[in-house]
Amino acid sequence: MTTEEAETGRDDMVIDGAEQANAVPDGFDANYLRIYYDGKHPACDRSYFGRREFSFTLENDIYIRFQSFNSVTELENSIKEKCPFKIDIGPVYSVDPAKRHAYAQGGDNVFTPVERELVFDIDITDYDDVRYCCTGADVCLECWPLMTIAIKVIDTALRDDFGFNHILWVYSGRRGVHCWVCDGKARRLTNEQRAAIADYFRVYKGNENSHKKISLPGPVLHPFLARSYTEVLKGFFEAKLLPNQNLLSCQERYEKILEMIPDASVASELRGRWQENKRASMSKDDINLVRWEQLKSVLQSGKQKTQGLRRCVEEVVFSFTYPRLDMEVSKHMNHLLKAPFCVHPKTGRVCVPIDPNNCDEFDPTTVPTLTQLLEELNRGGLRQDAEDELDGTSLGESVKFFRTSFLQPLLKSCKEEIESSYIAKLQQSKNTLSW
Repeated sequence: MTTEEAETGRDDMVIDGAEQANAVPDGFDANYLRIYYDGKHPACDRSYFGRREFSFTLENDIYIRFQSFNSVTELENSIKEKCPFKIDIGPVYSVDPAKRHAYAQGGDNVFTPVERELVFDIDITDYDDVRYCCTGADVCLECWPLMTIAIKVIDTALRDDFGFNHILWVYSGRRGVHCWVCDGKARRLTNEQRAAIADYFRVYKGNENSHKKISLPGPVLHPFLARSYTEVLKGFFEAKLLPNQNLLSCQERYEKILEMIPDASVASELRGRWQENKRASMSKDDINLVRWEQLKSVLQSGKQKTQGLRRCVEEVVFSFTYPRLDMEVSKHMNHLLKAPFCVHPKTGRVCVPIDPNNCDEFDPTTVPTLTQLLEELNRGGLRQDAEDELDGTSLGESVKFFRTSFLQPLLKSCKEEIESSYIAKLQQSKNTLSW
């Protein structure tokens, strides 16, 4: 559909009336984006507009990078005009990214990123080897808890181990989650420092051809890994993932775990026991839990003296549950990441924030869609007590959480940082004059 058709072909759409509510078709529709962006998209942070990069992905995968805007109004007008299917946010550069070529002609490398949130990207497709309910971009309530566990592990470490406070978790709109760490000290990290933080979370050392992809060196686990294992991973693996994904229910599946045992004789002992007791699946006890207890008993018994065999139980749990980060996204300042509250063009779902303190309650199948929001606006109109139209929709709580739990505390912190820096400069000036 051409731009002209998009602008003129929707005269029959009603926003405030109720009679057309049922006429809105289900799913993603590019025409509805224009209405969504026309005052329906939540306001964004006003900081860094002049040197912040924005990227638009238009219809037919037309990709426009290095855009910059002088004001919120300018950005808003551009979004309404171009109606992007996706909006990505990049770093704050040393100069206006839209004028980078002019600066490049001067010979000096002045066009460089100077600030960027520390970001993390976790995709459910990277867990395809440990989930049997779905593959690829598909996701259900059986495998989504893997994303919940990732949020718990990473969020706790970012706050407790690194001291970050202003962290925003966002549903990607389809198959994963994004994390934005927005503290001032996080935004000013160098690429080397970002890589060091990313490596702090790294435990995957193997490749697709390795039976053992986890490396847990040392006689004891690192305190961060030990905390993650005891407080999050172990309980989730045994209570949820193991029975829900039937990880030990048949030979094809339990062989993946047996291959991780470094002692072939121990693996052979367990294999023989499980093959002889196939009828155990008829008992009241879950066959996955029964076999897991047998595996732990053998590997952690007094006969197994080697550290490798005792550590094997932990390595299995980490292999199946530990967060799988896209490391390259976190290491470089110039990496783009999808903006919160975008509409995913494949699902029509809005990329809403996730409360890390209540992430167990998040259900990706109930996230508002573009169609749903328009239907709600058609049916209900604007409530008298609502500040804007979104407050009366299923997106209202997400917008409220974004503003009160993330945006307002971040703004307060930024103001305090500016004030503190100003006072420090005044004091420095006084000291200089005194000298």
